[in-house]
Amino acid sequence: MEREVMASYETKKIFEVRVFESLDEMATDLAEFISQVSEISVKRKQQIYNSVCIFMYVCLKSQLLFSLKRKLCEAPYNKTLDWSKWYVFWAEERAVAKNHAESNYKLTKEEFLSKVPIPNGHVYSINDNATVEEAATDYEFVIRQLVKIRTVGVSESNDCPKFDLILLNIGPDGHVASLFPNHPALELKDDWVTYITDSPEPPPERITFTLPVINSASNIAIVATGEDKAKAVSSAISDCNEGLGATPVPARMVQPTDGKLVWFLDEAAASSLEAGNDAYKNQY
Repeated sequence: MEREVMASYETKKIFEVRVFESLDEMATDLAEFISQVSEISVKRKQQIYNSVCIFMYVCLKSQLLFSLKRKLCEAPYNKTLDWSKWYVFWAEERAVAKNHAESNYKLTKEEFLSKVPIPNGHVYSINDNATVEEAATDYEFVIRQLVKIRTVGVSESNDCPKFDLILLNIGPDGHVASLFPNHPALELKDDWVTYITDSPEPPPERITFTLPVINSASNIAIVATGEDKAKAVSSAISDCNEGLGATPVPARMVQPTDGKLVWFLDEAAASSLEAGNDAYKNQY
């Protein structure tokens, strides 16, 4: 059964936390959340400037991605979602070939994109034949061109692209996308896409959206499953920033400028909130 809590933190931003007893329940609610974002975005953009829905997708844990794919391909979503208006990007990608086992594109293609009628021309993967630096530069150039022709919206607060939804995981160390703790990439202000060559998790070379782009989204969903994520989740959303060191974890730095942030957690990932934070324990 889903449980919700509203919370605020140092920047006074409001976010929502949803906790689920099973991956199936999480996938059901996440599918409904995605559906609502898609419907609202399509209607809003058609009314304002006759453009299209921009949808941001990144890879989830394979089992959850499979459940989510199954939900979205079933009624009512297979009938009501306007797949032709979806545009798909990656908030992070490993600098490997598209058919490599570590490729986010490969997993998403197999588990999701091959099952829904999103036009091939609306799916933007990185150039896997380029160096990681070139791939990041090319990816940012493509997005800037899409912003220029108003396929992708632009934030009212800055010149960053404004995606309708960015879907993220959180790592056990609190990283999101490929933004790792204490990494210089966290400090970038002007770049939309950057690259790293020293990821603490293999493979070492990756491209990633920067924090300004992530925080410019209309909606951000962060998904966490498993007990190994519990401390990172607590450090990211608790009132006191403890558990993984004095420096804020990257997930805590996800603070939408003018958007909505929703956490989707299973009970194991939420366990440190319940056990160690009285402000949360009695509100689920």
